[in-house]
Amino acid sequence: MSITVAKTAGFCFGVNRAVEIVNKLSESDSKVCTLGPIIHNKEMVFELKKKGVYSIDSIEEAKGFDTVVIRSHGVPKSVKDSLSAFSSEIVDATCPFVSKIHRIVAKAGEESKTVLIAGDKNHPEVMGIVGHCVGKCYTFKDEDELTSSLDIMLQKNINGICVVAQTTFDVTLFEKCLKILKKVYTNAEIFDTICNATSERQAEAASLSKSSDCMIIIGDKHSSNTCKLFSICKRSCDNTFLVETADDLDLDVIRKAKSIGVTAGASTPARIIKEVLDKMNDVIKSSETNEIENFEAMLEESLKSLNTNERVMGTVVGIAPNEVFVDVGRKQAGFIPLDELSATPINNPEEVVKIGDELELLIMKTNDQEGTIMLSKRRVDAKKGWELLEKAYEAKDILTGVVTEVINGGVIVVANDTRVFIPASQASLNRDDDLEALKGQEVQFRLIEVSQRGRRRKVIGSIKSVLRDEFAELRAAFWEAAEVGKTYTGTVKTLTNYGAFVDLGGVSGMIHISELSWLRIKHPSEVVNVGDTVEVYIKDINDETKKISLGYKKTEDNPWTILENEYPVGTVVNATIVGMTTFGAFANIIPGIDGLIHISQISNKRIEKPQDELKVGEVVEAKITAIDFEKKRVSLSIRELLPEVIPTTEPVEEVAEEEEAVVVEETAEVVEAATEAVAEEVAEVTEEVAEEATEAE
Repeated sequence: MSITVAKTAGFCFGVNRAVEIVNKLSESDSKVCTLGPIIHNKEMVFELKKKGVYSIDSIEEAKGFDTVVIRSHGVPKSVKDSLSAFSSEIVDATCPFVSKIHRIVAKAGEESKTVLIAGDKNHPEVMGIVGHCVGKCYTFKDEDELTSSLDIMLQKNINGICVVAQTTFDVTLFEKCLKILKKVYTNAEIFDTICNATSERQAEAASLSKSSDCMIIIGDKHSSNTCKLFSICKRSCDNTFLVETADDLDLDVIRKAKSIGVTAGASTPARIIKEVLDKMNDVIKSSETNEIENFEAMLEESLKSLNTNERVMGTVVGIAPNEVFVDVGRKQAGFIPLDELSATPINNPEEVVKIGDELELLIMKTNDQEGTIMLSKRRVDAKKGWELLEKAYEAKDILTGVVTEVINGGVIVVANDTRVFIPASQASLNRDDDLEALKGQEVQFRLIEVSQRGRRRKVIGSIKSVLRDEFAELRAAFWEAAEVGKTYTGTVKTLTNYGAFVDLGGVSGMIHISELSWLRIKHPSEVVNVGDTVEVYIKDINDETKKISLGYKKTEDNPWTILENEYPVGTVVNATIVGMTTFGAFANIIPGIDGLIHISQISNKRIEKPQDELKVGEVVEAKITAIDFEKKRVSLSIRELLPEVIPTTEPVEEVAEEEEAVVVEETAEVVEAATEAVAEEVAEVTEEVAEEATEAE
């Protein structure tokens, strides 16, 4: 028997996005509800209800909630507009692909076009699309409804057509409808809005159903895309079944099938898919176990005809790599094959027996011609072990055994020399745990089924049963001693975008991403990883929801504490320029703290902008000039570390004045000298004239 699971089975992008949004909101202290089921899966809706997230049917019911989530199918525009009057916060979890359709039909209405919508008019997604249409619109779910709508449109002489489809509409059916449409409206504007994930899921389901003699479709019976998958697979495979949970499986059908194909709707959680597969694997394993037991029973029955099945006592007289030689007090030589020595796989007989040991054995086969007797220790031990297991089952005792094998559907544990089957669903507390990690480990378990019909024996155990009790004890002990401020050492179990969940020993708490580091981080994985051992303290306990908020970052690692202790005012630091503004530059002093270098403190000369002297990424030497711990501000100065520059403005003016004075003085001297020369010349001329006049007289 083979089981093939479709690669596209399970949550699509839009559904997964919506569920993540609601799960994140459920971690907050606000009261959250969804307007209608967040997705078409009642199991998921029930899980969210246990987390305190309720589904409401009308806008008026939103009055008692802090946050209302619009589900993945979307809602009419009028509903979204009305919600603001009833709730303080509205979170839109509409699938992005559905939101795109809303924009298309709204624009078509603004352009006076008539909208044709391929989909079920009663489906929430289609109702939401209709609610975003501004003008006329028609819906059709098949070829007949399309033909009727086209007849009406032709009678009304409607032109200008815009065509969209529900994201989960049957791809094959949509193509058939388009052929009809194009004969009437050759210029229709057609948008292929069927989600790619839907197309791939339907195509894979169709292919898988053709190669399988049984198809299992997992999903809610009210889910449109799940029902379409069922319809598609039914075309090629008559034995197609739709199941909502593992309890809906017809086990007789599973046992008879040779090849089983499995797919799931876009609203089906991975947990439910895994539960269905686990149950199918358990059925398959149970069938294989019965076949082995039947074979062993027939073998033992055949040995009876050889006058065997008699118990004898024997003494180990020799040990070989593949068998043990035993003296049973008869003329025949007794031997125990390696695989009949122990229920646990062994490599060497000396792991089990040594020379001189007395053993109780079962005669498997007598060969008078060769003078040998084949014996079994394993079967005698199994008989004794079976009796002990029956008593342990009735008393619900906890047993201890070693996991010897990991098989399809679970593990095999050997206890009291008897093989016990532990289904995968009972092997650990978490279904996603790797079963290979159990191989070779000693485990504790309880028996949940012990039965015998003739020579057929069935033993099924549960490790989970014991772990659950231990978990409950740890939880009780934790809550008894838990208090705010108490420190614990825990193990990181899971990471989300908003924090890390830590196992404190039976109880989990969450370190919010803001509590992981004093620095700003984008994801918890920058600080911790799954499996890390961390020391945390309780910041807050919600007694009603039993949710624990944990603290992780330490006071001594606070950058401001480090700054206060190690970098007082006046300290010179090497800082890295990380940003520029018109009034200065920001420089990183230590991780988590940036300081401002005002433009007036960048240089010892006047500059127009910080970029004239600095660039991002440059490391500069600066002095801490002020720290405001209350406002978390640090002032830096480069200028204070630079040498003083002798002012040049005033001296230049003085020099100019001196030069001017010198020039004036020199000019005066020249003028004076010139004047004196002229005066002398005038005096000489006057004197000559006077002399000439005297002579004339």
